[in-house]
Amino acid sequence: MTTAEPAPIWQPSAADVERTELTRFAGWLAAERGVRTEGYHQLWQWSVDDIEAFWRAVWDYFEVLADGEPAQVLGNREMPGAEWFPGTRLNYAEHVFRGHEDGDLALLAASELRPLERLTWGELRSEVARVAAGMRQLGVGEGDRVVAYMPNVAETIVAFLATASLGAVWSSASPDFGADSVTDRFAQIEPKLLIAVDGYRYGGKDFPRLETVEQLRAQMPTLQHTVLVRHLGAEGELADSVAWEQLGVDAPGAEEVSFNRVPFSSPLWVLYSSGTTGLPKAIVQSQGGILLEHLKSMRLQHDLGAEDRFFWFTTTGWMMWNIVVAGLLTPAPVVLFDGNPGHPDLGRLWGLAEEAEVTVFGTSAAFVSASIKAGVVPEEGRDLSRLRALGSTGSPLAPEGFDWLYQHLGERLWLFSTSGGTDVCTSFAGAVPTLPVYRGELQGPLLGVALAAFDPDGEPVVGEVGELVVTKPMPSMPIYFWGDEDGSRYREAYFEMYPGVWRHGDWLEMTERGTAIIYGRSDSTINRGGIRIGTAEIYRALDAVPEVLEALVVDLPREGTDGWIALFVVLREGVELDDDLTKRMARAIRERCSPRHVPDAAFAIAEVPRTLSGKVVEVPVKRILMGGDPDQVVSKGSLANPASLEVFSEFARQFAD
Repeated sequence: MTTAEPAPIWQPSAADVERTELTRFAGWLAAERGVRTEGYHQLWQWSVDDIEAFWRAVWDYFEVLADGEPAQVLGNREMPGAEWFPGTRLNYAEHVFRGHEDGDLALLAASELRPLERLTWGELRSEVARVAAGMRQLGVGEGDRVVAYMPNVAETIVAFLATASLGAVWSSASPDFGADSVTDRFAQIEPKLLIAVDGYRYGGKDFPRLETVEQLRAQMPTLQHTVLVRHLGAEGELADSVAWEQLGVDAPGAEEVSFNRVPFSSPLWVLYSSGTTGLPKAIVQSQGGILLEHLKSMRLQHDLGAEDRFFWFTTTGWMMWNIVVAGLLTPAPVVLFDGNPGHPDLGRLWGLAEEAEVTVFGTSAAFVSASIKAGVVPEEGRDLSRLRALGSTGSPLAPEGFDWLYQHLGERLWLFSTSGGTDVCTSFAGAVPTLPVYRGELQGPLLGVALAAFDPDGEPVVGEVGELVVTKPMPSMPIYFWGDEDGSRYREAYFEMYPGVWRHGDWLEMTERGTAIIYGRSDSTINRGGIRIGTAEIYRALDAVPEVLEALVVDLPREGTDGWIALFVVLREGVELDDDLTKRMARAIRERCSPRHVPDAAFAIAEVPRTLSGKVVEVPVKRILMGGDPDQVVSKGSLANPASLEVFSEFARQFAD
């Protein structure tokens, strides 16, 4: 909780504020719309008080290319079911390519198999034209689903843009997903075309994937064609497949990319929930909704300009890959990396930042924490002078992470922690280039996001922890879940607790200063005597205990009590969980969180179970410890390390005894 007025640890200079696109947008609003605001918070308030005027302003300011007059912003503003810009037709990929000269740099890409490559806009345009023509030749058209089992390489960007240009629907999964996990996702949307890689390299080890691709084809009967990308050079053939480099070579229209404008609400891509229970939810987002949200987010909030180079570490199975794609809507080239960020050591990405001259570097709180504990010195032996901004997402960035980044990267650094979700493919709160940075806090809600913290009665609270909610529609909210004909799964996922209000499932505090603090998932919260804290707070407290590498905490019900808190820790090599260490962990939690939330017991484990996107799996572990069947409470294919669950089944038997 915020108890005293803290001092900012970074503030933009007057010159920094003046040069931002956000400031230019505010000036445009005053000149063209008569909307005059003083500072970001007033601008945000206007953007959520009059969402129709705000999103029409975004449309006009960025000169959206469309057929049909956008006479009406919202045909229906109810949630779920909001209808945006009815009667208009557009294409996301068309906006990616406009305004770029052929010789300008579009993207840079590196992997463990390839050195840093550079692709110009002319080369990207030519490749997308060829691949789109090849897709048309294979019968792919508007509304058809194209799925990609691909790493984060340039070919994947090309394939997505080609798909979007046709008005077809894209979905991707990282090749570290197993066949069953991929099928759980892709089979739901009945794809026509699969684009797959023959293998990849991670941590210096090669992983052939031809056998897995064969399994995918056998498990998805709707597939009509497969395109194979030879990335690894794995031995073996894939029958009845088209080689990537041959796709569209002789197809009509391969010389110039064209764009099929589709209705605003047409599907652009399908993303997936983490799949912690049952099949992953297939989240469908629209061409127009994503376009508007990403123009706003990347240009106004992330402030990406022609002098920037934008990088975020991700795989193709995480929504942050889609955010990297969104960088192509700006004048800034994007930077891709595929591989293990810890190989050969945790300096790898900092080295890439130097080599690719990254100016805006995106990572995760887990990477920052790992770097701290490994003793990484980002600037040692590297020239990171071009780096002006660093973003963190995936989980709350601990205050100590803020300290470490400023210690090593200097006072010039604009550090923004962000929080959002796959569900909307953007942030609810995070980057604001004109606002100060406070230790451990998110700068503020994004424009057009009616963000609030609700108490159990559905009332907004400030300076207190509540449920993260969005009270008005956003254009990037899902248009539906695939296969959810009556919309019941959609309503249950977000609108059951507060009808008509999006409840995201995170604990949020909005401070008096307008900043935001995320306390972790609200379904993993620990309540003791009415005092609620998120598990992220306990993890932050344990950052002060150097022997602890990772932790997982769960609150188990015990009859007649407030519950029983079990703490599971991964320790440094050679360290034992003795009484002294247990007491020091308890003291750290007592002093930094609350004496009510000190764990009742602590246990050493080999590894913390995580999803493929790196999130700690808390709720399924809790269900296993309560006697649930691991095969029923979690989709193991969604986990990076499914074997890590076995120890919790053993613990469950011990607890039962």
